[in-house]
Amino acid sequence: MNYEAKIKELLLLTGAEGASDLHIGVARRPMLRVDGVLVPIEQEPLLTPETSQGLIFALLTPEQKEKLVMKREIDFSFSVDEKARFRANVYYQRGYVSAALRLIPWNVRTIEQLNLPPILHEFTKIQQGFFLVVGPAGQGKSSTLAALMDEINHTQAAHIITVEDPIEYLFAQDKSFISQREVGADALNFHLALRSILRQDPDVIMVGEMRDAETIGTALTAAETGHLVFSTLHTNSAMQTIDRIIDSFSPEQQGQVRSQLASGLVGVLSQRLLPRLRGGLVPAYELMITNTAIRNLIREEKVYQIDLVIETGMQEGMLSLNRSLANLVLQGEVSLDTALAYSLNPEELSLLLEHK
Repeated sequence: MNYEAKIKELLLLTGAEGASDLHIGVARRPMLRVDGVLVPIEQEPLLTPETSQGLIFALLTPEQKEKLVMKREIDFSFSVDEKARFRANVYYQRGYVSAALRLIPWNVRTIEQLNLPPILHEFTKIQQGFFLVVGPAGQGKSSTLAALMDEINHTQAAHIITVEDPIEYLFAQDKSFISQREVGADALNFHLALRSILRQDPDVIMVGEMRDAETIGTALTAAETGHLVFSTLHTNSAMQTIDRIIDSFSPEQQGQVRSQLASGLVGVLSQRLLPRLRGGLVPAYELMITNTAIRNLIREEKVYQIDLVIETGMQEGMLSLNRSLANLVLQGEVSLDTALAYSLNPEELSLLLEHK
């Protein structure tokens, strides 16, 4: 079998079928994730250990193969004939090589195309601060960050520096000067890349993921010293995000971190992608905009009261996840069962819908 030609065929099929992911593993047919559901490619045979490894190794450079054998997994990204771009995680399971390949749209979609709230445009216009996009894996955080970066790229003469692992979206420079750094290839790790960024005259910094206290601390300092910083976290809500950041630090550091968050955090968008009734996916989200009340709650260690501020802050543009889910149900976008399954408080959602 010509493994290079075959894997290319499967990757292009992923794009043609409107799938978000391609999975390759032993004893299964190659599988696509379409509208959140895994489906096998029926015309393909079950993969043997040899064919699975051959298909996956056709994507790897000699250096990447060496790293995979040593570390047992590897993250990277690549393009296919300038027709599609993928983020890959190759790993071993039960001794065999497997891969999860996420399709990255070639063109960066706008806030409107992603069905996100128009108020997000405002976060691209501020001069300094820390904005986080949070949610579970695979819920569109990278696409949202890319939309925000590309809007700045098309509207401002700014120096944008990204630190990613791996680089996902490729930005075509417009009004901005963009430097995209990949951990492993262009920098040893997130923390060292971020530390040196401050000497590279950035206006806007995008960090692919807040992975440890050192990275979070450096990002907070960057926001504090006049930069606009965007990043992601695997948390479920604004309240949980703030708690997670504070808990990442030792008790003696937490007071300072609270102070930095209270002054530097400008907002948190928590998002989920839900299956639409008419097909495709639609986002539900919680949006917290840091106002005086939220700053005081962070300083006073009353983060547990933030949900109430979000619930009562609709006039400022804030929205709770349950209200977002209720709106989708009322608009006929998603089913009630789907909304309840994605809610962090289904009882409250049911009450909300009863009163509509």
